[in-house]
Amino acid sequence: EECFEGTSRAIFKFNMALDDIVLEPLAKGYNKLPSAIKSGTSNFTSNIGTLISIPNNILQGNFKQLGHSVGSFAVNTTVGILGFLNPAEKIGLKPNKEDVGQTLGSYGVGTGCYFVLPILGPTTARDSAGIFLDSFIDPFAHVTLREKELFGASGNSLDFYSVKATTAIDFRADNEVNFLSLEKNSIDLYSSLKSIYLQERENKIKNSIKDDDDEWGSLNN
Repeated sequence: EECFEGTSRAIFKFNMALDDIVLEPLAKGYNKLPSAIKSGTSNFTSNIGTLISIPNNILQGNFKQLGHSVGSFAVNTTVGILGFLNPAEKIGLKPNKEDVGQTLGSYGVGTGCYFVLPILGPTTARDSAGIFLDSFIDPFAHVTLREKELFGASGNSLDFYSVKATTAIDFRADNEVNFLSLEKNSIDLYSSLKSIYLQERENKIKNSIKDDDDEWGSLNN
């Protein structure tokens, strides 16, 4: 189901213009960085992103993935020099990225209506609620955005948004060829990206449920 399609298409055009003016040039510049720097930056932001998976693994009851998430973050933050290296992957730790939207989906909450947000892009009623709730259970968000509330010290929200922006640029850079191909070959780019987004989210939720079932099955055997 889609809500506010006319508004969403207008926001989509704004987002695409922003991509052309800001994100695409940044991504192209990022791709020209030495591979060691690019890889280290990607590892660093990915390592921080693993933190949000930990509480979601707990909420999903997925203790196998919880072990992967905690282990990966611990190894990469220490041996991996704050996450710039990724030794965890070499020893078989491969955490899935989980968020509240996926957790809600694993509990059977439907997607609700589809729409597009400025800058953030495609989402659904369930996933937009998840974006909001993520900030309350994300340990990194607490350390940066809510440090004053937690520790009586002045937090630095710039750290949070800088990492989020770098993550977006890294993703855009890694998918530069795919974006160009999609723009070139899609009759209706809006509909194509909508289909890709919804299918990707469905697949992630199915994988979360499958991992949960595998975990409980192994405990019961």
